[in-house]
Amino acid sequence: MTPCSTLTTSRCAHPAPRRLAAALTLAAMLSLAACGTAADPGTSSSDPTAGAATPAAVPSARPSNDAPAGTVTLESGWAKAGSGMTAVFGTVTNRSDQDLTITGGTSPSAGEVQVHTMAKQADGSMTMMQKKGGLSVPAGESVDLAPGGDHLMLLGLTGPLVNGDDVVLVMVTSRGDELAWTVPVRTFAGAEETYVPEGD
Repeated sequence: MTPCSTLTTSRCAHPAPRRLAAALTLAAMLSLAACGTAADPGTSSSDPTAGAATPAAVPSARPSNDAPAGTVTLESGWAKAGSGMTAVFGTVTNRSDQDLTITGGTSPSAGEVQVHTMAKQADGSMTMMQKKGGLSVPAGESVDLAPGGDHLMLLGLTGPLVNGDDVVLVMVTSRGDELAWTVPVRTFAGAEETYVPEGD
């Protein structure tokens, strides 16, 4: 047998090492191909919701305060039948949690609506006049509007008010709130006090 040292390198090289090198090369190529198609480990997650956009926070609704118009009422209200000027009576109830003051108002039936009261004169007579500062109604309380006391005065009536008519009032508070009330007209023999305009 011819010694291996006398043969050419290509014929003398043992086949086993060459097959091993080829196998290693093929394995390396397959590994590189697999890495190229695999998902990036940095973006994978066992949580199916990972990466989902987080919904924007929904702002909570701002708390709203009760409108005075819904919590301040005129109960058992009525207007005296008459012409020129007349009065409105009843019970003002404040169910809100804030004190309020009614300073005046408007009505389609009159040129002006004022808050009036009765004052005793030096001769003992009772005179009607505008109530300075308006009508104060504490939170959770009621104030009566009655003949001979505090009342709402309709000045400059647009026409006579007769029994069975309705009078619409829009009263205004010192905070600028509006209170819409509707009262029936009734015939009443009393409340014939003398009116003294403010400043007299």
